[in-house]
Amino acid sequence: MLSVFDLFKIGIGPSSSHTVGPMVAGKAFAGELALLGLLPCVGRVTVDLFGSLALTGEGHGTTGAILGGLEGEEPASVDTARLARRTAELKNNADLTLICAHTIPFDYERDMRLHKGMFLPRHSNAMRLTAHAADGTEVYTRTYYSIGGGFIRTDADFDAEIETWPTPPHPYKTAGELFAICEREGKTVAQIVMTNESFWHTAAEVRRRAQAVMDVMRDSVERGCYTDGVLPGGYNVRRRAPNLLRKVSALQAQGRRDLSLWPTLYAFAVAEENASGGRVVTAPTNGAAGVVPAVLTYYQNFYPHATEEGALDFLLTAGAIGLFYKTNASISGAEVGCQGEVGVACSMAAGAYCAVTGGNVKQVEVAAEIGMEHNLGLTCDPVGGLVQIPCIERNGVAAERAVNCAQLSRLEDGRQRVISLDAIIEVMYRTGLDLQSRYKETSLGGLAQAVAEGLERKKQGDTA
Repeated sequence: MLSVFDLFKIGIGPSSSHTVGPMVAGKAFAGELALLGLLPCVGRVTVDLFGSLALTGEGHGTTGAILGGLEGEEPASVDTARLARRTAELKNNADLTLICAHTIPFDYERDMRLHKGMFLPRHSNAMRLTAHAADGTEVYTRTYYSIGGGFIRTDADFDAEIETWPTPPHPYKTAGELFAICEREGKTVAQIVMTNESFWHTAAEVRRRAQAVMDVMRDSVERGCYTDGVLPGGYNVRRRAPNLLRKVSALQAQGRRDLSLWPTLYAFAVAEENASGGRVVTAPTNGAAGVVPAVLTYYQNFYPHATEEGALDFLLTAGAIGLFYKTNASISGAEVGCQGEVGVACSMAAGAYCAVTGGNVKQVEVAAEIGMEHNLGLTCDPVGGLVQIPCIERNGVAAERAVNCAQLSRLEDGRQRVISLDAIIEVMYRTGLDLQSRYKETSLGGLAQAVAEGLERKKQGDTA
């Protein structure tokens, strides 16, 4: 079984699959070279990107992330400003220092190769790193797959599927199995998850790690709410959260009691931080990083009976729901479209908010199911390969929807619900596999195509 802390990773934007995963892979490769005693033999390293990583990697910061990983950086601790400066230096052919220990020449145009028309069969997010001797002889090579949420696999991992955790007191794989345990034990989802997490770590350590995750979530909301400016990438997308904060606060000061825009505002704030390469938590991915923190912050700021214990329960419940999708389907936009990112985040937040506002186990399941049911078929078509349009607004809409799903589920007992959470997870996965590849993080279809065609028409008109 996976831990909820495998799902909630502290990292940097703009993408868990295209930024966090590649950085992890880069460091893993350099670490393997060091472990095998091969570093002194290396005179050159080449990076080959395939599929979605090649098509949208430039907008998602993939190349800089891999190079940062090769130099020893980690997503949870990297200085984002330093990473940006270092990426610019390496693009200008500065020497590359493998894992802070071995410096080699680097030619960006020669050594960073994007194969935009080629997909490897294992996964659409593939990267091959190869170390060469000074004379060009191949020293070592490894292919990694960034499978969503900052997780990476190698070919050996795909073949082995080794269980990495000892079995906890309450093992389960599906939502139905967990909910049955809850009913049998008379406990909530969060209580069962806490028991399992405390099997792997002490209860104090679980709380410490959960607080660290929630602190980063809260910080990303606050930074996003108070940082004005234009997002990088060339489309002149302005940060909207600060202006929305001023306007929504003014409406509230005038006596407006409508609070529905607060989850949207909070989600905008985090998504804009992510789009600028800031520090966020994968929840379950970076492209959907705004939804869970937004609804959690909404709970903490506006729910009259909110507690610190409730916030912990929120995180544990959301994590359990996210892991059902991770384990039994996919959270990769490049594999199943944005339904696997924003759709999953909406499902996680809906179930968690229901749980901490008085919902029973069945109502939690219903809230999570509704949260996904109405995101089925959601495409991943980022304009210009950037996690901005429609990603930021999509996070905001999903956050408000999650609150509504939770409230709706609590008004009904859910016993007559026809579709289970496990069923909707299976449907989501089949739907994702049926989506054409152009709608799965390639920027070749949908909104990305429409904007590209519009810009081309404008360009032709300007030159006519």
